[in-house]
Amino acid sequence: MAILILGVLLWALPHLAKRIVPGFHRNLKGAERPMVAGLVLVGVLLMVVGYRAADGAIFWGRSAPLAGINNLLMLVSVYLFAAAGMQTAVARKMRHPMLSAMILWSVAHLLVNGDVPSFVLFGGLALWAVLEMVLINRAAPGWTPPKPVPAKKEAMAAIGALVVYGAMAGVHYALGYPAFG
Repeated sequence: MAILILGVLLWALPHLAKRIVPGFHRNLKGAERPMVAGLVLVGVLLMVVGYRAADGAIFWGRSAPLAGINNLLMLVSVYLFAAAGMQTAVARKMRHPMLSAMILWSVAHLLVNGDVPSFVLFGGLALWAVLEMVLINRAAPGWTPPKPVPAKKEAMAAIGALVVYGAMAGVHYALGYPAFG
């Protein structure tokens, strides 16, 4: 469990550092990017290894209704990631589509994984995303939505989200976690 917790911290703290200690970040003058990327990558690896090795109490398990809700939330989450990157209409209406996607991703996974390691992993990442939103809003209360994009980009985001969603489901099946039941 310690490896999992360390992984979540190595994901969250480098992401939060820019807002928690902005002076330190500014003093690095661009050198923080590879450092943050390295820490986050190590964090992801530790989360994967730690989650697979962690053991803990199970409070609920996967059921058909929860799996269906999970799949729907995951599709919306993947679309929000695409919308954030392509600055689609959704990104013009929401200030934090990518962080909102992370929260949806976490909630979706908690619906079908009711065990302590899942609470640490998915709950920890959801908590990070909420904290990130609060800190961003506090640091920059004003928000200017992105400019409109052509309808072609809207369609590309939707198609891209479906392709990525299918690929993610395939990876889950390959790892032994049937995404659709």
